[in-house]
Amino acid sequence: MQHFPIFIAVQNRKIVLSGGGEAAIAKLRLLMKTEAKIVTFAAEACDEIKAWAAQDRLQLVPRALGAGDVTGAVLFYAANENAAEDARVAKIAEAAGALINIVDNLAESQFITPAIVDRDPVTVAIGTEGAAPVLARAIKADIEAQLPTNLGILARIGKAFRDQARALPYGRGRRDFWSDFYFRAGPQAFAKSGPRAVKTALSDLLLMHLSKTPRKGHVAFVGAGPGDPDLLTLRARRLLDRADVILHDRLVAPEILELARREAHIIEVGKIGFGPATSQDDINALLCVHALKGAQVVRLKGGDPTLFGRLDEELDACDAQEIAWSIVPGITAASAAVASIGQSLTKRHRNTDVRFLSGQDIKGFADHDWTLLARPNEIAAFYMSTTAARFIQGRLLMHGAAAKTPITLVENASRADERVVATTLVDLAQCHQTHAFQGPVLSLYGLPPRDAVQTLQHILQRDLA
Repeated sequence: MQHFPIFIAVQNRKIVLSGGGEAAIAKLRLLMKTEAKIVTFAAEACDEIKAWAAQDRLQLVPRALGAGDVTGAVLFYAANENAAEDARVAKIAEAAGALINIVDNLAESQFITPAIVDRDPVTVAIGTEGAAPVLARAIKADIEAQLPTNLGILARIGKAFRDQARALPYGRGRRDFWSDFYFRAGPQAFAKSGPRAVKTALSDLLLMHLSKTPRKGHVAFVGAGPGDPDLLTLRARRLLDRADVILHDRLVAPEILELARREAHIIEVGKIGFGPATSQDDINALLCVHALKGAQVVRLKGGDPTLFGRLDEELDACDAQEIAWSIVPGITAASAAVASIGQSLTKRHRNTDVRFLSGQDIKGFADHDWTLLARPNEIAAFYMSTTAARFIQGRLLMHGAAAKTPITLVENASRADERVVATTLVDLAQCHQTHAFQGPVLSLYGLPPRDAVQTLQHILQRDLA
């Protein structure tokens, strides 16, 4: 992020613009929505700018900008549509200490003006750092269509009521109140009888929330999927947005954690195979401590929480404390991995079952029915298998599996840095050593990448080389 988005206080503060043509008009239309004192310098201003000046919407100085004209300004716009003149006036503004925007010159600008959705005092700013203005306008149009036109009126009435709302407990108590107002009581009252009814509805709503029994804590065990935020369920997104506390595994992608509320308390409780780990007892204790305080807790697990996630131990801990819980499934890594290689986990006339196996358990390498797995056409997905690769290879070969049995290794399935490596059973351990995988690897035993997928990967690797 090269531009940090902020909202600058401009009420009764000076904003200076140099220019009198179409570029100036575009900026002034936006600036006149503020409560700033706008001063425009233009030796030749178009009729529209002159009309605004006549209406006292801005001050027009009919000459080119000179030294001292930007003194005291908080923002400055160079909109002369002339590179040399823009550079000249920008130097004057810089000397005066104002932040500078040069229209259509991102490199020399100190700030940029985003696309804005205006529901004063609710303002949505959309920026692409100059990379894709068309995309920003498209997003603006989508948001405009979603936000009701009376939202600004509701927000102004709500703002005036904030002192009374402080009677509610800080945090969830107030959030629930305002959510109830903006998404239910407020719009209903406005639609029925207009702004006056909204004020009455606010007072009634506050009394109702003050008399409510505090909501009990709850733990939601949520599947974060394999990593791509687009693969999250809608329910998972809603819970992340509402959570007070989030306890997440090491494998949960940062992009998914970005979906949480900024005020949420985010705690990593990751485990590394045969390495540093938060103990299960500590995780159980954290879940219960926060939920018993009334927090809405999300226990965010990579993939699906019901698969190799030690879910039952955490459910038992909640049950022991009589804490309510729910489970939100997620896409498991095996599903994302086979999608990446263009295969399916089951296929008619090949296999009627598929096994999801762990390469290790709490005692070390995990043992399985190797004789069954060694049969032709068996399909299995090995999780947490990097450390156990040589053990798995040895057990399968020892029990008669074909040395050339295909295995596809998918690192960081579904993520931007996903890596797919095709190998065979006899080369499995060496393949892990050669490629030195750093991220989580899913081993698809018995499945090679589909030819078309493999060809595409070769093309991509060639183009990147």
